[in-house]
Amino acid sequence: MPLTDDEDLNRLLDADTVAVIGCSTTPGKAAHDVPAYLQRNGYRVIPVNPFADEILGEPAVDRLADVDADVDLVNVFRPSEEVPEILDAVRERHGARGDAAAAWLQLGISHDEAAERAEADGVEVVQDRCMKVEHGRLRG
Repeated sequence: MPLTDDEDLNRLLDADTVAVIGCSTTPGKAAHDVPAYLQRNGYRVIPVNPFADEILGEPAVDRLADVDADVDLVNVFRPSEEVPEILDAVRERHGARGDAAAAWLQLGISHDEAAERAEADGVEVVQDRCMKVEHGRLRG
């Protein structure tokens, strides 16, 4: 079951390095402003966007598999219909490298079946919640 209680959410907020799939170059979009907030609050943000070279002063990569650094959490800003493919990439990375142990699907994004498969492979999943809102609520 996707994580929903404050204790689990707060534990995931202990992450250091967050890969942001769908990170945007456009200020004013949630996919830009939330990662910027995370960066201002001490997280290392690694933008994953095949259409950008740099976002928030960090080099962007095309896909999660291209991230060289260890990833604590994968934050997702892509439509729900893309979640199965994204969580498959998270599962694959977690199985191969042992990192990427959690995926946080932003507000309005969910896919129960894909989340169940990810959880079965040891990846914790949060669905339909804003990481910025939860950070501010639990740690603000």
